Amino acid sequence: MLDDDKAPIAEFKNLKVVFETKDGTVTGVEDVSFSIYPGETVCVVGESGSGKSVSSLSMMRLVEFGGGKIQGGELNFEKQVGGKIDLANASQKSMRHTRGNEIGMIFQEPMTALNPVFTIGRQLTEGLRLHKNLSKQQARSRAIELLDQVRIPEPEKRLKQYPHELSGGMRQRVVIAMALACEPRLLIADEPTTALDVTIQAEILALIDRLKRETGTAVMFITHDMAVVAQMADRVVVMYRGNKVEEGNVIDVFENPQHDYTKSLLSAVPKLGEMLGKKYPEPMKLLGESKKSSKPLIGTDEVLLEVKNLVTRFPVAGGLLRRTVAQVHAVEDVSFSIKRGCTLALVGESGCGKSTVGRSLLRLVEPLSGEVRMAGQDVLKLPKDELRNIRSDMQMVFQDPFASLDPQMLLLDQVAEPMRNFSTMAERSIEARVEGLFERVELPKSFLRRYPHELSGGQRQRVAIARALALNPKLIIADEAVSALDVSVQAQVLNLMMELQSELELSFLFISHDMAVVERVSHDVGVMYLGRLVEIGSRQAVFSNPQHAYTKALMSAVPIVDPSKKVLEGDLKFKQIPSPIHPLDHEAEKPKYKEVTEGHFVLTSDCGY
Repeated sequence: MLDDDKAPIAEFKNLKVVFETKDGTVTGVEDVSFSIYPGETVCVVGESGSGKSVSSLSMMRLVEFGGGKIQGGELNFEKQVGGKIDLANASQKSMRHTRGNEIGMIFQEPMTALNPVFTIGRQLTEGLRLHKNLSKQQARSRAIELLDQVRIPEPEKRLKQYPHELSGGMRQRVVIAMALACEPRLLIADEPTTALDVTIQAEILALIDRLKRETGTAVMFITHDMAVVAQMADRVVVMYRGNKVEEGNVIDVFENPQHDYTKSLLSAVPKLGEMLGKKYPEPMKLLGESKKSSKPLIGTDEVLLEVKNLVTRFPVAGGLLRRTVAQVHAVEDVSFSIKRGCTLALVGESGCGKSTVGRSLLRLVEPLSGEVRMAGQDVLKLPKDELRNIRSDMQMVFQDPFASLDPQMLLLDQVAEPMRNFSTMAERSIEARVEGLFERVELPKSFLRRYPHELSGGQRQRVAIARALALNPKLIIADEAVSALDVSVQAQVLNLMMELQSELELSFLFISHDMAVVERVSHDVGVMYLGRLVEIGSRQAVFSNPQHAYTKALMSAVPIVDPSKKVLEGDLKFKQIPSPIHPLDHEAEKPKYKEVTEGHFVLTSDCGY
């Protein structure tokens, strides 16, 4: 833990970072100062675009590669050998030794943090061989150990795979393993658990906490999840518009916040258990919005989408000729329905098949069998021209906004593109419609002329939501749509989605790992594990009376928004996840469900897993 006699490992002194844009100079960080001591976790929280990530990229001296320039201040770092140096003035040659070896970084977007043309094994062993002088075999053994630590099943097989072959959560765990590989003195974690479900999040947080206690590693933890802050932080730094507005001990900040912005952040946190006793979801009451009425969203009884026995499998190639030797049973015999104006939330472990269900409904991946009925038509049997028409009624917000937006198109054109493709309105009306959509998702009009790389992660996700709303769809598949947003913006976007749901009778398939958010927005909840629905029912029934062992484990892993009740354990032992990969001749057992109460079903067969 923190020792007052020790010198800080990292020190930000009056840091100022600017970016040159078409509209002139933009200040990313204006004047930020704080220190991080050995064995201490400092959580940096704040709005999307407040300068949290820019500060961390400055310490790594990566901000220059994104168009930024350190205009003032010091970035002092205590090296293992050689004492204190100012990284703001260090050469790129000396930074190459520091990055990865003495400062490890977990990036926010795992798909863009990993190189798509190299295997996981090559990317994991590269730093070990460069900084630790390990042999090829030693580096491979250490890589397998690291993948095991971050709870990735069958680590030997994963080493041979490429990033696109892993789920979002698995990619994030690989990035975490890479950052921990060389046991750095300072670990910068930029939204490290954004793409992870609660059970794996709990394990990763315990892993980082154990590393900190055992090795004295200093941790700079950037997050928008206030429950994670409560569990992880020793000290909290609150940033707003490029400045530090509050800093203090975690308990003091949570129990007695001084700045108005800190107060609004804490008021916007959805807390598990808030909706107990409420039959229908309802928008959150935010500071400054007390006049807004928050009516419950009752929805309708009319079924909009019906899914029966959906099966999606992916081939696994092997041998010299790369023939299909096995299959990943990503989605196995899944059935559910979504009513008009209602939200079904799908929750479950990273890699359990949640996102594949969403993609299968739109035929972005082709299912093996099953039925997907939308407005009386079976989507899986439609020819391409009819499928195109029905897709205007079904839109998707993807998990990784940077990968889903075109880096070479203006944001105006990206949001306008669906309307131009489907010729829904005249060209002169399109820009006004896009401006209106930007306003709805709380983005300024000046952003219309920007490119995706000029926005923060949270701002990019709001653009993706605006684009999904462009065609006035009947169903939106939101795949971790708010996971990249900070709490204040997340609360606003959730309220916006619920407001639109109420006005337009929109339906949502809400794929998420955040149980508190799921409890706030959903009418019904389905819990997935290894491609199967293990429990499904109304939100009230599933949250107040969870039946399946996995559902209970999910509930117990949710971090508590109270720093005085820390539940992290540094020596947690976790069982290995069974593999979803089966031989070609494997016959999947038919699932058997028991009805606990009306509409609340729980899986009773183990289905061979």
